Amino acid sequence: MDYKDLKTEMRNPESGQLDIMPLRDILNLFYRQDIIVAEAVKKEHKNIADAIGIIHRSLELEGRVFYAGAGTSGRLGVLDASEIKPTFGVKKKMFIGLIAGGRKALTTSIEGAEDSRETAVAELKKYKFAENKNDAVVGITASGMTPYVLSALEHAKAESCATILLTCNKNVAAQYRGEFDVIIAPDIGSEIISGSTRLKSGTATKMILNMLSTVAMIKAGKVYKNYMVDLIPACKKLIDRAERILADLCSLDMAEAREIYRRSGYNLKAAIVMKEIGLPLKSARALLKKNGGHLRSALDTRAKR
Repeated sequence: MDYKDLKTEMRNPESGQLDIMPLRDILNLFYRQDIIVAEAVKKEHKNIADAIGIIHRSLELEGRVFYAGAGTSGRLGVLDASEIKPTFGVKKKMFIGLIAGGRKALTTSIEGAEDSRETAVAELKKYKFAENKNDAVVGITASGMTPYVLSALEHAKAESCATILLTCNKNVAAQYRGEFDVIIAPDIGSEIISGSTRLKSGTATKMILNMLSTVAMIKAGKVYKNYMVDLIPACKKLIDRAERILADLCSLDMAEAREIYRRSGYNLKAAIVMKEIGLPLKSARALLKKNGGHLRSALDTRAKR
């Protein structure tokens, strides 16, 4: 398929006079186009759910999730991967973001980097990819044709690891049916500025990555109700957040929450179990471990006591 045949490269009829449109009309146009994006993502929920299942299984079996992308797609992957550890308290290298051109490409355009198939494989090998066959690759490419991304996916497939393709060109995605384990391809239409995939494609990609990583973490027991109960208290803001979560869940005033959190060794889950079940820290930790780190399961033991 030629680039000219990609929807993201085609001219959007709604923005044909963009350069002379009144400001308010431009803003309304962006709003309408973002609604199209959201609806397109909604139609991909089944494929997104299938991908989440793969990611969850991979992590349960101590595999890692690699995001591979170039340009905006790569930056969004690195962004999502970098937020998982502080938000959910997971191992640093559980989610790994790879971007064509390396770390410098996060802030600077690296010409030709996305065309290097060899670099993608070299980056994966640097992380000893597939020593654990439960590793997985999520290839992120708006066009669906980026050599760096396709090479990463093909290498993963050759190593019998899970493969997920995320693209914003549904017509391209059709040619890969059966090649990868899951294909997520929201039909977002043409970009507001032809070919500028940092716009609608970027929005769709961010929405989907939010779902992939966050729901996988929910399934892993990193969330209780709608609280991030495994957060790492790395700064004053996060310490305060943890104390407020504890106060809310256990009906405490802030002084009480602060003291229990301190006694828990700044382990929010343990602090909640200590207060709700009345266990000492060591026993609270043991109960959580017995329940695979799932706070709800640990708290459910109250009904069985």
